[in-house]
Amino acid sequence: MHPSQHEQERLLPSYAAELARRRRARGLRLDLPEATAIVTDQVLEGARDGVPVAEPTQSGRTVLTRDDVVDGVPGLWSPPARTTGRS
Repeated sequence: MHPSQHEQERLLPSYAAELARRRRARGLRLDLPEATAIVTDQVLEGARDGVPVAEPTQSGRTVLTRDDVVDGVPGLWSPPARTTGRS
């Protein structure tokens, strides 16, 4: 398999989110990049499904709790940009 640069850019966040979900399932608390990957994936998948922007953005705010992340992450985290990369 030889994905193009564009395909690699689309797959990387999805793979990072999947890895973070597996770690969370094992009971590990997530760091900032892992938490961001999960929230970003939630928002992008909602956009891919064609739901209005507000819905995946709202669900992205509730996909993780403070107990899911290491101490300090909630204070560092900022929501991902609203671009969905549709092309």
